Amino acid sequence: MTIPFLFLALFVLMFLGVPIAVSLGVAGSLTIILFSPDSVSGLAVKLFETSEHYTLLAIPFFLLAGAFMTTGGVARRLIDFANASVGHIRGGLAIGAVMACMLFAALSGSSPATVAAVGSIAIAGMVRSGYPKAFGAGIVCNAGTLGILIPPSIVMVVYAAATEQSVGKLFMAGVVPGLMLGVALMAAIYIIAVKKNLPAMPRASVRQWLSAAHKALWGLLLMVIILGGIYSGMFTPTEAAAVAAVYAWFVAVFVYKDMTLRECPKVILESGKLSIMLMFIIANAMLFAHVLTTEQIPQAITAWVTAMELSPWMFLLAVNIMLLIAGAFMEPSAIILILAPILFPIAIQLGIDPIHLGIIMVVNMEIGLITPPVGLNLFVTSAVTGMPVGSVIRAAMPWLMLLLFFLAIITYVPAISLALPEWLGM
Repeated sequence: MTIPFLFLALFVLMFLGVPIAVSLGVAGSLTIILFSPDSVSGLAVKLFETSEHYTLLAIPFFLLAGAFMTTGGVARRLIDFANASVGHIRGGLAIGAVMACMLFAALSGSSPATVAAVGSIAIAGMVRSGYPKAFGAGIVCNAGTLGILIPPSIVMVVYAAATEQSVGKLFMAGVVPGLMLGVALMAAIYIIAVKKNLPAMPRASVRQWLSAAHKALWGLLLMVIILGGIYSGMFTPTEAAAVAAVYAWFVAVFVYKDMTLRECPKVILESGKLSIMLMFIIANAMLFAHVLTTEQIPQAITAWVTAMELSPWMFLLAVNIMLLIAGAFMEPSAIILILAPILFPIAIQLGIDPIHLGIIMVVNMEIGLITPPVGLNLFVTSAVTGMPVGSVIRAAMPWLMLLLFFLAIITYVPAISLALPEWLGM
């Protein structure tokens, strides 16, 4: 009776229009109150304990670092550097936007932040140079999904917390897939640009390129600090996030001087609001997952799937279908926290590497970010461009087939995700 009530309460609340985070928390709470010996005061303690995870502390720090980088002009300098590097190629401004998304993704760990930071500058530049507005919007909307695949990634931190895997190993596993997807998007843009005769910028001189690289250097160094510090053992991913936040503040205020000390409280407040929203979702989703685990649902499903004697490839196909559907309706962190505890033991039983499973889930979450009706990148792109959401959806959908093809490759070629961590001995 417990589990049917849990899911019935969840779906009824969602059908009534209650926000997903609240639906997860209320469904889990009601189930504990009605069917568990825990007291109401124990419920409050449990809600706190579910989110009291050291790894999750990295999330507000990465969000704060991204906020300082966005407000402090780092995004603009990264875009200038990308344009100086590839702007002379046919469709170079669009290719430069993808490159800028890749660079900013390696700083923020957030997909919506990447779309907002890069899109607000790059799309306007493309339109001024003669690109169709819808073309630019579709590119940035899709390329922005790299924010959760290229490390550091907030979604990877959540997966690591839910499955007790190494955040550093997950970060390393996302490097090659992230670069592959970025290059694939660039190649597709170039082919389209040649066919449609899209404009190219004049080639930057060596002096101009060096100037752009010099201006972007402080932002690029942050990638070295985060990943180099984690891999060298100098600090944990959570400590790396804190270092990134302090570094981003220092660069924005004292190096680039695009921010004043008076503006810092406002940036911290906005970052805090986003952190609270995300941590609220995580706390409620982890409470929901706690009820599932207490009722031994993951173990029961594992035994059921094992009895069906599914091969690994069939299981992964089912996982992708399930995640693609869930991604169209729910926030990535909530999906990870609900489904990872269920899918993780089954994957282990079938001999699937847990790090590989994590990358598969992250790529599915990428696709979910551009899938209506709840694709967050669609709404961010709409806000940045002023285009109706429907128009953004039409602009983003042609690129969806590329992401689905990429998902199939990542799913069935695990070496792409695992080669770098194994080579580094992680």
